[in-house]
Amino acid sequence: MDNLIYLKSRYIEGKAAILFPNANEVFYNPVQEFNRDLTCAVITEFARDLLAERGVKVVVPGEKEKVLVSLTEEDPEVDAEADLTTEKKNGDEESAVVATVGEKCELGLRVLEGLAASGLRSVRFALEVPGLLSITANDFSAKAAALIARNAQYNGVSHLLQASCKDASMLMYEKRGKKERYDVIDLDPYGSPSHFLDAAVQAVSEGGLLCITCTDMAVMAGNSGETCYSKYGSVSIKAKYCHEMALRIILHSLDQRAGVYQRYIQPLLSVSVDFYIRVFVRVFTGQATVKNSASKQALVYNCVGCGSFHLQRMGRRTINGKHMKYSAASGPPVGTECEHCGQRHQLGGPLWAEPIHDSQFVHKVLSAVAGNPSRFGTAKRIEGMLSVVTEELDDVPLYYTVDSLSSTIHCNTPPLLKFRSALLHAGHRVSISHACKNAIKTDAPSAAIWDIMRCWEKMNPVKREKLSVTSPAFKILSTEPSLEACFTAREDANPQSRKRHLTRFQENPHAFWGPKARAKAGGGISTNLQDKRKKFQNKRKITDSSPLKNFPCKRFREVGLGISTIHTHNTHTSISQRAGTPTVAEGSSREICEGE
Repeated sequence: MDNLIYLKSRYIEGKAAILFPNANEVFYNPVQEFNRDLTCAVITEFARDLLAERGVKVVVPGEKEKVLVSLTEEDPEVDAEADLTTEKKNGDEESAVVATVGEKCELGLRVLEGLAASGLRSVRFALEVPGLLSITANDFSAKAAALIARNAQYNGVSHLLQASCKDASMLMYEKRGKKERYDVIDLDPYGSPSHFLDAAVQAVSEGGLLCITCTDMAVMAGNSGETCYSKYGSVSIKAKYCHEMALRIILHSLDQRAGVYQRYIQPLLSVSVDFYIRVFVRVFTGQATVKNSASKQALVYNCVGCGSFHLQRMGRRTINGKHMKYSAASGPPVGTECEHCGQRHQLGGPLWAEPIHDSQFVHKVLSAVAGNPSRFGTAKRIEGMLSVVTEELDDVPLYYTVDSLSSTIHCNTPPLLKFRSALLHAGHRVSISHACKNAIKTDAPSAAIWDIMRCWEKMNPVKREKLSVTSPAFKILSTEPSLEACFTAREDANPQSRKRHLTRFQENPHAFWGPKARAKAGGGISTNLQDKRKKFQNKRKITDSSPLKNFPCKRFREVGLGISTIHTHNTHTSISQRAGTPTVAEGSSREICEGE
């Protein structure tokens, strides 16, 4: 009976059924199902690779056996050889230790969820990810820790999942010993993970996996560059590529903190999703490799006029025989003014300038998800996003957007297919980006990109007489293109993910689907964000008890009503109105229109 009083609702996600309290004492966001599904898929493939070295075979329910057989019917000898290979492979697998979901594997992985809240993610790990030795679901809130223990017992995974009530950083600091480290650490905080990163890079095992979520996108996307620097050691700037830059900022911060302890990172997968970013990185130890860290970081020079950007590496390394020589980088790569529009540059970074994905690993995850679509509720979206990730140019940091290029010179926006075709015709590589549906990721220099835009403008001319002589558009269009762009559509300009009609860029599922209100430590129902928006719309203090108008002020022009009045409260000053309307004397009132 106590459980029924305390636990009001139940939520089912994946194979887990989670109980929730009456009050908003424990944070939970159902929109993060994609995050949890993707994490289960990534950890499964990570466990498959790592446990294979320990002689353990991972078995996932619903997954088909991958058997290599011959498709030819004319050569029986080839078929016999394939059968022998299959039998030998099956014999080896029978002798190996088999790890299944929900069972403890003595050679398995030790997992930590540092900020577990309700414990939903950890329960799903226990029920859906094979090859685990133990799962520690930690939360600083005593109520959350009690709820985690209840949910573990409710789902029958208490033999795998242990609840913990400690400070996440202190817990990880206590496990810095080589024999006590975790193989997987998952950090999904409400806001920034910056104050957990130092402990995380120390508490993860050699070659272990860090799964980090950042939801403070306003900071990382350029709204507060100084705050971003204080948290991540990098200055964010407002640019069209801000979401990929945010990924590279968190990777820079992880690598920098790991380098203090002679460790370095290897990104497996980095994605920008909805209102947050998520990175999966492995951490290794090696003093020699750590020396490469400076040459993996870069500053970015971004033009405030046309949006052209240039990267400047922080360090330089050259191979000298069998030795690696390190030196300071030379720069800057730009002048005092932009060569295209004459405007100034903003300086951002440093940021991670190396690939943010491991293509081979991403293909493994994609193949596993596509081959077992019933395993996850968001399998279609995972397949679509990972397909786009595999199509990205991994050695080209950041991107342009076609709409921003067109906006700069005030011309019509060219179709993405034609613009990508023009870059391919010019001899450059080009791809899309999972972080932005209008992105153009290319190794073409900015000069070539603007030449293509000049050629497009000649086909779709703008009114030059309306351009200011000091505007970026006037400066860019005043220069003749140095190449003749060809906008004929090419087959290789259309990505396979688009041809297959995959779910690549999902629309918002419903209103107010973003970050939810923070859980209240003292209990009680916390006010929803949408309720606050309605109550404090435009931050106005409404003192009049009369109901607000249901139409905006811009439409407050009706026949016979040409004036607007406001409460004067004993004010004797008249308010002048538009031409042709009388003045308003003392005692008049103006209706405040909602939505202005």
